[in-house]
Amino acid sequence: MKYSLRQLEVFLATAYHENLTRAASSLAMSQSAASSALKDLESQFDVQLFDRVGKRLQLNELGQSIRPRAQALMEQAKGLETALARHQDIGHLKVGATLSIGNYLAVEIMARYMGEQDGARVELEVANTETIVRKVANFELDIGLIEGETRHPELDLLHWRDDELMVFCAPDHPWAGRPWLSDAELLEAQWIVREQGSGTRQHFEWAMQGLLPDLRIKLELQHTEAIKRAVEAGLGIGCLSEITLVDAFKRGSLVPLPVPQRNFHRRFYFALHRQKFRSAGIERWLELCRSSLSE
Repeated sequence: MKYSLRQLEVFLATAYHENLTRAASSLAMSQSAASSALKDLESQFDVQLFDRVGKRLQLNELGQSIRPRAQALMEQAKGLETALARHQDIGHLKVGATLSIGNYLAVEIMARYMGEQDGARVELEVANTETIVRKVANFELDIGLIEGETRHPELDLLHWRDDELMVFCAPDHPWAGRPWLSDAELLEAQWIVREQGSGTRQHFEWAMQGLLPDLRIKLELQHTEAIKRAVEAGLGIGCLSEITLVDAFKRGSLVPLPVPQRNFHRRFYFALHRQKFRSAGIERWLELCRSSLSE
């Protein structure tokens, strides 16, 4: 074999950091050792994998084409190492979840996953859909749980569960208790909504087709709890996932505003890289997510 796993590690770290010094540091190597490993990999096949752009090392077309396969090979090698050594990190996963999913669904699934096997660990990153998709595509996360659809060419989207966005207001709002809101009232309202790049915002805009240019967006906030607090304070009306509003509706601190003429139905998805090795841990995580629907 003309290449080593260590050479592939250096190649992947350099592709991620776009800097050989930082790549070497991340692998606990000297810069000269990392540089030598990368040069040996390129010279053995008489190829160049990076373009030098100032101080950056940027993947060229060939480098981009082999990166997913190198990543998949490294994942399989790590899986084999784990199986042979029975290491305590056997169930280690890096999961990304959008805010609604991360705050209201993923933590319970994480607890069940970690409770099944000794030494299992889950690193949970909560961010908007755009960020999660980027990190799954860049192999920084093993799996993403997202609210918005994406057409990223390197990702597979698998349907997980259905969801519904709901419009809501404070209980002392003049519209509280209305049987429904008309489109004219939707245009009259002051809206407090999620930021651009979030799955919730993406579907809100899709549902408001025909009205969007004239909607009065008063505030754009990154966190669902901040939106709920702002609506409770009477600053406007909001639109969030049903799963984030259940407790507030039960307490009566917020009330729903039906908008039957608008389609607020949407789906949650698993986002997985097509070239990533799907370990037993990833498959078990998917099983636990799906089984949560029947409970």
